Amino acid sequence: MTDLQQQLQGLWLPLITPFRNGELDVDSLRRLVEHYASGPVDGFILGATSGEGMSLGFSELERLTTVVRAELSASSRHLPICLGLSGASTARMKDALDDTADWPIDGYLIATPYYTRPSQRGLLQHFNALADHAAWPIVLYNIPYRTAVNLTNETLLALACHPNIVGIKDCGADRAQSIDFVNRRPAGFRVLTGEDTQTFDALSDGADGAILLSAHLHTETFASIRTLLRQGNRDAALAAWHSVTNLTKLLFAEPSPAPAKHWLWRQGLIDSPEVRLPMVEVSEDLAACLDAEIERRTPRVLQSA
Repeated sequence: MTDLQQQLQGLWLPLITPFRNGELDVDSLRRLVEHYASGPVDGFILGATSGEGMSLGFSELERLTTVVRAELSASSRHLPICLGLSGASTARMKDALDDTADWPIDGYLIATPYYTRPSQRGLLQHFNALADHAAWPIVLYNIPYRTAVNLTNETLLALACHPNIVGIKDCGADRAQSIDFVNRRPAGFRVLTGEDTQTFDALSDGADGAILLSAHLHTETFASIRTLLRQGNRDAALAAWHSVTNLTKLLFAEPSPAPAKHWLWRQGLIDSPEVRLPMVEVSEDLAACLDAEIERRTPRVLQSA
């Protein structure tokens, strides 16, 4: 079992990428890493969907990775990093793997090719070619409602046999398929859910952990759900889940990660809620809803008369 395979469990954070005035906001990025590294986070995903990776230039992606690794090295916890990559050309993806081979990462999160809608045979050859080529282990990312193609369980089981493919971020949104794969996967192959609103079900069904945008907020609560389930305390886990269920829905009421960035900005963790086109900041109506929820969830400090 590789180091990444051992670490690929628990709560991973698909870190948002802070911007200010059109540029990568390094000060806010450092603040985020310092904040989350001190909490119950088991790893970071950089430059994927929540990190607006497709809007980042190559030099920005490298800077993002370098800054996060430096901050983690300075902290008391040396957490693993997976770099998000995506593309519809196998040859160009190989080039990206070559270009990032010496970056300070522990693995890749690689989504299925978007738009082209390859066959299962094509998907199998695509990921095997990348896994043969990659200097770091690969975590598959199955998210058919974004890429328009689904990795079937038969294809997943074949890919899971490759020694350089160690797990999957499961956003298939098909609970029956997910349960079937969890029950049939090879020993040691990791399954992490990426469906925020289905986290409790996925962990109850046997997923090894979760990669959750929502865990930017109330991180301890999200981490406690898996811990309580593993301890056999389902009632307490369900109560914890119910306390954040509405939050997971609110954060996806408009395209992500704009709602989460608004919340983090209001909390003072980032200096701007800025996103990059074609993403836009939250509407006035949603901003009002988010602000009201922030106010509701902010602890009051009683002052003496």
